[in-house]
Amino acid sequence: MKPISVAALCVSAALAGGAVTASLPAAGAGHPQTSRSLDPGQFANPVANAYFPLEPGTVTRYRGTDGGQRLHEKVSVTHRTKRIEGVRTRVVLDVLRRADGSLAEKTHDWYADDRDGNVWYFGERTATYDRHGHVQSREGSWEAGVDEARAGLIMPAGPHPTDAYRQEFYRGHAEDQAWVVQSRSTVRTPMQRFRHVVRTFEWSRLEPGVVSVKLYARGVGIVSEKDLVGGTETFAVVSVRHS
Repeated sequence: MKPISVAALCVSAALAGGAVTASLPAAGAGHPQTSRSLDPGQFANPVANAYFPLEPGTVTRYRGTDGGQRLHEKVSVTHRTKRIEGVRTRVVLDVLRRADGSLAEKTHDWYADDRDGNVWYFGERTATYDRHGHVQSREGSWEAGVDEARAGLIMPAGPHPTDAYRQEFYRGHAEDQAWVVQSRSTVRTPMQRFRHVVRTFEWSRLEPGVVSVKLYARGVGIVSEKDLVGGTETFAVVSVRHS
């Protein structure tokens, strides 16, 4: 993809004094990328990724805001699986509610670890809702292997700075990408202070003016995320429970 000028300025400012001050790169070398036909064999003996754990029974809660609206998010790693392109993926339920308790968004995501410890994203079934519980949109839903959609990399094994990868690809609907910019960050959340976290910049070609920063901690996954430019969304982890 072409460099994003606004994002480039954002990156340079965020990493002032650091080693990386370039514009956002396209998904590139260093790790496997989206594929039209993944080999199910590479998922036969999956290795867990500490920065994106998929342990069934895990429930992670977040608090956040978007456009001045307070939000609560609950992410549950279910015991359910879904077979996609010959791969048994883990179903993760993500429920977003407004401060008054009304449902804002509900998503079923499908992930799988491969034998090298990379976490692949095979799609999602999502819907947004109005305050009366009526579906507003299902835009963004996709499934690898359907209508030329392709699985993407959500978290590489051993992530380190300059890793760039495509997280999903369904042309015109889901085109998120990510770039690892730090691997030893520290962040404080309402839950606790996390050290040695991986920091990424994430963006989509469908929203070229928006760039978010996400921080991933070992054993938890995402612990903090915030729109760096072009948006107002911010979330932080408040609890993690294993059952």
